Amino acid sequence: MLTNQIKVIAFDADDTLWKNEDIFVHTQDAFVNLLLPYHEDAYIREHLAGVQINNLKHFGYGIKGFTLSMIETSIELTEGRITGTEIHRIIELAKQMLAYPITLLGNIESVLNTLSKHYKLMVITKGDLLDQEGKIARSGIAELFDYVEIVSDKTPAAYEQILQRYEISTQNFLMVGNSLKSDILPVLELGAQAVHIPYHMTWDHECVDEQTLQGYPDLVTIEDIEQLVGLLSTTDKEKVCDEVI
Repeated sequence: MLTNQIKVIAFDADDTLWKNEDIFVHTQDAFVNLLLPYHEDAYIREHLAGVQINNLKHFGYGIKGFTLSMIETSIELTEGRITGTEIHRIIELAKQMLAYPITLLGNIESVLNTLSKHYKLMVITKGDLLDQEGKIARSGIAELFDYVEIVSDKTPAAYEQILQRYEISTQNFLMVGNSLKSDILPVLELGAQAVHIPYHMTWDHECVDEQTLQGYPDLVTIEDIEQLVGLLSTTDKEKVCDEVI
């Protein structure tokens, strides 16, 4: 249950405010089709996933790192036989991803408009700086946020630095996002509050096992963003009741 002390609500961007993982899945399918003359579907996907994870420490999250991982995978799985034309096709796929239109998830704009009347709003997203800045600018909702933070990774330390920078106490902070690993658990570890809104697909790297989740019995999960308004309204009503008593 959320407390009634919330003053700042932060939102993840990708797959919380707008579609993102769908673009990666579509591009990965096209990449796999490109390499099918060399290997089977499942093996290509498995190898690419491994390369991506290994490359996170070098290239971070985002489309550019994903592209380099696709190129590396194509070279390895073809034993260097991949052609310049095929490499160029991978680069074209990356450019298409970067130019993909921003598709806001249902009722996002109306919910943010409602919440902005009562709370300070923030975006906390991870990934490539230029790419994430571009998506926020193209989203059409940038003016609804008081603060925007783009980080290389979402760790408890990263969140703590943000809270310190804006002088936000943990009891006044709420994080909303689709990724348990990045958006929810690191915030709960700090003693702040978080609301999980699952997306219909999740990158395997962002998944959390059931055993880990057992350590968070009070995890708050809702099905869509509209329920957040009702959840916070209930919290406000409890605050009023407490004051009357």
